[in-house]
Amino acid sequence: ENFFEWEAYIMGPEGTCFEGGVFPSRLTFPPDYPLSPPKMKFTCDLFHPNIYPDGRVCISILHAPGDDPMGYETSAERWSPVQSVEKILLSVVSMLAEPNDESAANVDAAKTWRDNREKFMEIAHRTVKQSLGL
Repeated sequence: ENFFEWEAYIMGPEGTCFEGGVFPSRLTFPPDYPLSPPKMKFTCDLFHPNIYPDGRVCISILHAPGDDPMGYETSAERWSPVQSVEKILLSVVSMLAEPNDESAANVDAAKTWRDNREKFMEIAHRTVKQSLGL
């Protein structure tokens, strides 16, 4: 119905604790796309260092173009109009496989990933089952 909102289903990457999961998400494109990046939000529960508790995805490719005011990211890592939806989705799959706990959107998930990997894996496996309706 809304051309600026897309649904995407992300498959959990093979060989990771999210393998086998199917995670629904929404991409919301701004009116000035592709000059500004879309926003991405998972519409299911997903415990991950780079996903806010409300489902918003926090990765460099979705950050506004230009220099990072915090100095953490280079402008080359941030959004540019040549990025594609395919590149965004591949980046999100990569993020699921390799969380960045140094730049956490979900501090509890980052702490669990860093300090109690076994508990993180248990939560992830439970999330996979929920994504499949099990």
